[in-house]
Amino acid sequence: MSNRAFYSADIETFISTAQEEIIGTLSKVHTQQLEHQQTSAWFAQVELLQKELSKLRCRTGYIFFEFLIPRMGRRADVIIILGGIVFVIEFKVGANSYYSEDLRQCLGYALDLKNFHRGSHTKTIVPLLLSTKAPHSELTLTIFDDLVVNPICTNGEDLSSLLERIAHQYPNTLFDALEWAHSGYLPTPTIIEAAQALYADHAVEDIAKSEADTLNLGVTSNQIIDIIHQAKSEKQKVICFVTGVPGAGKTLVGLNIANTHSNPKDDEYSVFLSGNGPLVTVLQEALAIDKSKRIGITKIDARRETSQFIQNIHRFRDEALDGSIPPEKVAIFDEAQRAWDAEQASKFMQTKRSKPDFNKSEPEFLIEVMDRHQDWAVIVALIGGGQEINTGEAGLEGWLSSLNAHFPHWQVYCSDQLLSGEYVSGHLTAKDLSHLHRLDSLHLSTSMRSFRAEALSSFIHFVIAGKKDDAFSLSLSLKEKYPLLITRDLKKAKLWLKSQSRGMESTGLLASSNGIRLKAEGIYVKNKFDPVNWFLGSHDDIRSCHFLEDTATEFDVQGLELDWCLIGWDADYRYNGSHFEHWRFKGSKWQKRHKDEDRRYLENAYRVLLTRARQGMILYLPEGSYDDQTRLPEYYNETYKFLLECGFSEL
Repeated sequence: MSNRAFYSADIETFISTAQEEIIGTLSKVHTQQLEHQQTSAWFAQVELLQKELSKLRCRTGYIFFEFLIPRMGRRADVIIILGGIVFVIEFKVGANSYYSEDLRQCLGYALDLKNFHRGSHTKTIVPLLLSTKAPHSELTLTIFDDLVVNPICTNGEDLSSLLERIAHQYPNTLFDALEWAHSGYLPTPTIIEAAQALYADHAVEDIAKSEADTLNLGVTSNQIIDIIHQAKSEKQKVICFVTGVPGAGKTLVGLNIANTHSNPKDDEYSVFLSGNGPLVTVLQEALAIDKSKRIGITKIDARRETSQFIQNIHRFRDEALDGSIPPEKVAIFDEAQRAWDAEQASKFMQTKRSKPDFNKSEPEFLIEVMDRHQDWAVIVALIGGGQEINTGEAGLEGWLSSLNAHFPHWQVYCSDQLLSGEYVSGHLTAKDLSHLHRLDSLHLSTSMRSFRAEALSSFIHFVIAGKKDDAFSLSLSLKEKYPLLITRDLKKAKLWLKSQSRGMESTGLLASSNGIRLKAEGIYVKNKFDPVNWFLGSHDDIRSCHFLEDTATEFDVQGLELDWCLIGWDADYRYNGSHFEHWRFKGSKWQKRHKDEDRRYLENAYRVLLTRARQGMILYLPEGSYDDQTRLPEYYNETYKFLLECGFSEL
C-alpha cells in the first residue's frame, strides 16, 4: 500500500496500535528529509484520531495517512472510509482559524479524487478542514450534484459524532476500502501541474493516462527516446514530427524527453524550446516555485535551474547566429508549426539583429543549427493542426520544404496523420521526402485537456467551420458532462462562472486579440498583464485570472488551459446567416479580411480560445447598439442565433 498511502489500517487496528509504531511506518516511506515539524504534526494527528475514533459506535471502517492525490502529485493528510463515505481530512495542527486557501485545497483534493480516481466516481466524498486551535464551527451540509460535499470546518473536538452525523445524513452502501484504494487513477493534469510532477521525477505514465489507455504518452515518449538512442549509435541526423489533437499532451511528451536528459553533461542532453513567451515564463516560474518549496532552496536558485530546462526559442536562435555549435544534441521545438516563414524571419533578422544577409525561414535556420553537430543530432518537432495564429507563421510546410531543399540526408519520422490535410495546407507533403519512416505512435489522438469532453475539439472544429448540424449532433452528448452556455449579459456570465468553480479550479476571461469593440462592454483586449500573476496568482490576488478583470487573448493562453472559461465574442468573426465573415478592426472601423492567410489566423484564434476550458465554458455576445456604428446589433445577432443552433444553451 506504500505507494498509495504511507500508512493504512482498519479503524480497530489503528486505535490499538502504539503511536510510535504508526509514526515509524510513516517516517520509513517518506521520501524527503523529515523535519521535526512533520513528525510532531503526525503525532498530533494520530493522538487526536485514536481518541476520537475509539468513541465511534460502529468502527467498521478504514484509515489512510498521506494518501496520494493523482493529479496534484500531493498527498491528503488523512482519508477515512466510514459508513460508505470517503472523508478527506486536511489537518492544520496549531492553526487558530479556517483559512479560505486551506478550504480550497481540501475541496481540491476531494474533487480530484472524484474526477480522476476510478473508485471515487460514484462515492459521496466529504472534505474536512481540521484546524486544531480554531473555534467550534456549526455544521452546515451542502452536497453538489456530483456527490461532493462543501468543505466542513472542525477543530477535531467531537470529530466522532461529526462523522456519525454525516454518515446518518447521507446513508450509503458500504464498500471494500482496499479495493477502492487500489482502483485505477486516470489523471489529466494541467500542463503546469504535469510539468511540476515531471520535474519532481514522477513518471509520465503516472501523470496522464487516457481512459482507453491505447497509445498513451508513455508509448510516444519511449518511442522518441528509442529514436534518440538509435540516432546516437548509428550517427544519424533525425527529425521526429509529433502530431496530436489540441490538448492531447504533445507539450507534455516534449517536457518528458527534456527532463529525461536535462543534465548538460549527459551525452543526450536535451532542451525544450518554445516561441510561446507566456508558456515559457509561466512554466519556468511554476517549476521554480514548486522546486523551492520541495527542496528548500531560494526561488532565484530554483529559477536558474528551471530556465535551463525550458527556454525561449528566440534566445536559442540568437545565440546560434555566430555559427557556434549548440551544447544540446536534442532540441525539442514546441508548436513548431508557428516558426516564422522566410519573409518574417529575414525581416526580423535584418532589422532587429543586424544581419543584412539573412535570407531563410526559421525552420531552415533551426535545422541548420542542429546540423552543425558533426556526428548526430535529433530535432523533435511538436506540431498542432490549425493553430497558426500570427503573421508569418510557416506551418508544417516550412519544415518540410527546408528538409526537402537543404537537408535530404536527415531521417524523418512521423505518423500517417502528418500526411493529412489538417497539418499541410500547401503543395509539398511529407510523402515527397526521402528517408521517411512512419510510426503510428507519433500521433496523439485523444485530448486530455478536457477530461470531461474528449469530443470538444471536434465540436469546436465544426463550429468554426460553420457546420451547425454536425456541431449540434456532437453537442448532445457533450453537454451531459461539459456545460456549453451562451448569454448576452456579461454580469450574469461572470456570476455563473464563479458559481461553477470549486476548490483550486481556475476561471478566466478570454477574447480574440482583435475583439477591440468589446471594450465598450468592459472587456479590454489591449490591456497588458503579467502572465505569471494571471495564471499562478492565488484566488485572493486581484491580478489573477480568477478575478475575471484582465482579459487574455489567444496569444496569452495558447498551450495553457483553465478549468472554466468566459469567452467574449466580438464582430471580427461574425455569421451572416449562411457563413462566417472575417473582419479586422483598424483605426475607427471594421475592414474585411481578404487574404486567405489572414482569415485562417482569425479562425485559429477562435479555435484556440474555444479549446482552453477543461470543464465548461460560457460565451458572451454583446447586444450591440444603434448609437455606435462599430457595434450594430446585426453584427452580433446572427452569430448568436448560429451558436444556439450549434448546441450552446442560453443561460
